Amino acid sequence: MTENLIIFNARLVTPQGFSARKGKEMGELWIMDNATIEVTDGLITYVGPNRGEERDGYYQHYWHYNARGRCVLPGFVDSHTHFVFGGERAEEFGWRLRGDSYMDIMRRGGGIVSTVKATRACNHIQLRTHAETLLKRMSQMGVTTVEGKSGYGLDKNTELEMLRVMRSLNHDEHRRVDIVPTFLGAHAVPDEYRGRTDDYVDFLIREVMPQVREHGLAEFCDVFCEEGVFSIEQSRRLLTAARDMGFGLKLHADEIVPLGGAELAAELEAVSADHLLHASDAGIHALAEQGTVATLLPLTAFALREPYARGREMIDAGCAVALATDLNPGSCFSGSIPLTFALACIYMHLSIEEAITALTLNGAAALGRADRIGSIEVGKQGDMVVLNTDNYHFLTYYIGMNCVYTTIKGGVIYPNA
Repeated sequence: MTENLIIFNARLVTPQGFSARKGKEMGELWIMDNATIEVTDGLITYVGPNRGEERDGYYQHYWHYNARGRCVLPGFVDSHTHFVFGGERAEEFGWRLRGDSYMDIMRRGGGIVSTVKATRACNHIQLRTHAETLLKRMSQMGVTTVEGKSGYGLDKNTELEMLRVMRSLNHDEHRRVDIVPTFLGAHAVPDEYRGRTDDYVDFLIREVMPQVREHGLAEFCDVFCEEGVFSIEQSRRLLTAARDMGFGLKLHADEIVPLGGAELAAELEAVSADHLLHASDAGIHALAEQGTVATLLPLTAFALREPYARGREMIDAGCAVALATDLNPGSCFSGSIPLTFALACIYMHLSIEEAITALTLNGAAALGRADRIGSIEVGKQGDMVVLNTDNYHFLTYYIGMNCVYTTIKGGVIYPNA
């Protein structure tokens, strides 16, 4: 569903461009007071100075929205989440608080494998209903596009079902958030393949990925490239096969130990490398040189009490940095955009302008959509966020609190008030 919409008296705050912004470019925003933004059939057709509510009667077929000087930004792009799942793991959070590590919990049968059991037990309606609730909460925080990963099935039927849930939500005419689906069958090794990781990789390549591709269920393929999960060579083999099938590539890279995932992402020309808490200097420079987006997930570092990724150093090295929430039922049961902004600026030393670029245009680039979303420019989708203030610094100053007044998706207005 799209609308014709004219927004006037806006304080426009947006990055510009149709590709990722790198290095110092991330801090460059276009800011215009008393701006008008026109959306026609869901696409932006004018951005510039106010030219009045009416123009020779042209706007009589438009909804009129007076921003009253409030900041209008591009819709936020959450480019790394796992929002389709069954069950919950609240008890594990208590284990982590007493000092158990993420990998220790996985070895005890918790972690991803615990969610796999719960997800396999859910039907389509149960998975969809829970996911739809999370999507509405995302929209209220200004998210207009989200990436969703499979990875809690680890068998053919459940992996395909998770992706079908995303497709059904994407086909909803009244959807508030667009979903970019990613196949993450290589999220963990299921119990039935314990001790046979290479066989599991073979199974994904032979049995599952061709079905995902045949039915058009995912745009990207991802792998949890980590010590004790999938090695560099196993990840390379899986992703090379995925690329040959036409998938875009992503990696969970260097989250727990410095394994070389960032270097692998650059080598394979992946669209993004995500987490990167322990990325090496060589890995950071490889990402910058290749142009692979470094997607950083400060909420996960916060929840796991791990060191934050070196966001400041990555930007200074010329990387294109994106920010995302990593909403998932285990290591980070939070989709908080406000807290993501705060942690990125306070602990990863991004400026607010860089953080805005990271959660809009660069998030779009991490999903191969910078030509369509991520900035307020003519030709892009009419996806925007209206803040409840004329000062965009409130995104970090109002720590962990939502200052989104209205979310606009394809020209359709969804007020929070």
